[in-house]
Order: sequence, then C-alpha cells, then structure tokens
Amino acid sequence: MKIIIGLFNMMFGQKMQIESISQQFFRVFVSVTLVLLGLSLPLITKADSVHVAVAANMQFAFEELKGEFKKQSGHDLKGVFNSSGKFVNQIKNGAPFDVFMSADMDYPTVLFHEGFSDVPPKIYAYGAIVLWSNKFKDLRGWQAIIQDSKTQKIAIANPKTAPYGREALKTLKHFKLDSIAAPRLVYAESISQVNQYIYSGLVDLGFTAKSVVLSSEMQGKGVWLELPKESYTPIAQGVIVLRHGREKAGNVSKQFYEFLSTVKAKEILQKNGYTVP
Repeated sequence: MKIIIGLFNMMFGQKMQIESISQQFFRVFVSVTLVLLGLSLPLITKADSVHVAVAANMQFAFEELKGEFKKQSGHDLKGVFNSSGKFVNQIKNGAPFDVFMSADMDYPTVLFHEGFSDVPPKIYAYGAIVLWSNKFKDLRGWQAIIQDSKTQKIAIANPKTAPYGREALKTLKHFKLDSIAAPRLVYAESISQVNQYIYSGLVDLGFTAKSVVLSSEMQGKGVWLELPKESYTPIAQGVIVLRHGREKAGNVSKQFYEFLSTVKAKEILQKNGYTVP
C-alpha cells in the first residue's frame, strides 16, 4: 500500500489519505475498464457486413432476402442498386463490393474471366419482363397501344447497361414494333428509374421487371401485363463472390452466396415473381 501511496503522491504531487487514495484508485480502475470495454466490445459484438452490388430489378426482393439472411446468420447485408453494366465498370475501377447480384449471367461471367473472382457465377433466379402503366386501364391490347400515335413516351432501361432493357428491345423486335416504338422510347439509367417514370406518369407505359409490380410497395398501382417469354431470351440472373469479398469478408460473402440456393431464399424469390433453378 505504501508503494501505491508513493505512486499516487508522485502522480498528484501531494500527500493523500488512504481513504481518498482508495476512492481515486477505484475511479481510475473504472475509467480504464470502461475504455477497455469500449475498445473491445465492437470487436466482439459487431457482426460482419457484406456489401452487395444489386441489379435494380432485385430492389424489393433484396430487402426480404436481407432480413432473412440476418435472421439466419446474424450478419448484415448492405445493398447498392444500379444497372448491372454500370456495376461492372465500377468493380473494374476498384469499387469495394463483396458480392455482385447481376440481372444476367454475362456480366458476372466477364468479371470471372478477367480475374475479379476465383469462382464462376451461378444462377440464382430467372426474371420476367412486364409492361406497366399508370395511365392506361387495360393493357391487353398492348401492341395496338404502342402503335397508337397518342402513345408518346415508353420507358425502357438503357439496353447497353441493363439486361432488362436489352431483352425488352428483343420483345419489340419480335413483334415487329421496334421501328414504330423507337422514336418514343425514353431510356432510363436502370429499372429503378423506369419505375419512377411509370409511377409518376412521366411516360405512358414502360418495360420493367415482374418483381417490381408484385412487390408490396407497388402492388395494385397501375396495370401490368406479363410479356410472352418466347419473345425474349430467358433472363438468367447470376451471383458471384468478388475478389474483394473473398479478401475482406470471405466467410460471410460465401455464406450469402450459398444462402441464395436455400429453400427459404427461393421462396422469397418466387413470391417476388422470379422462377428459381
């Protein structure tokens, strides 16, 4: 105790009573303990997060997948939404995404062949295209509607970067409507922007993903019609764990990659208008 008193005398430059030393020692002990706990708790309790680049058509379904994955694993998913082509450019330029959920298999396959992943992509869902409008009351005569001169604006995702836009153009070509529709097409950055154009009434109608019109947020808003699957190439959507995900959050990234093949994940995808492998 004399040694401790001596140390405290040196620290505080004055004689202290044993009782006050004990109180001071207790306060110091508590302070140091709290600091140590403050430093260590995040390391113990913080769950790893996975940053996911998510194709815009998956926006609503992803929120459900995110919740279920959190419930099962305790890990968080942080999604960013855009067109698949734009994500490829961002990833090639160093964007720190761990997992990429594309709207097709082409984009993740390119990333795999260029060394941005060690494992080839797999199909997690098949998407469907619908025609959606917040202005018309019935779209069963959709081909005539597109040909009608009163139909001035038709929204479509940029076919250069968005697989759903690319396949929508194939549908127009399949029904020989491409030349008629061409001057009326309004190109959006992604399916998300297409949805904004349609919902706000900025366009007469537009091509979007079936998952959008079935979402709880959009259900019952406007009218929609699913387009014949033979009019476009089946939209096989691929997922890939990126090199960044393997290096920074390898176990959790792989866990989410595998989660997409589980029964529960497939139920969520089917509920949102996708078919599953």
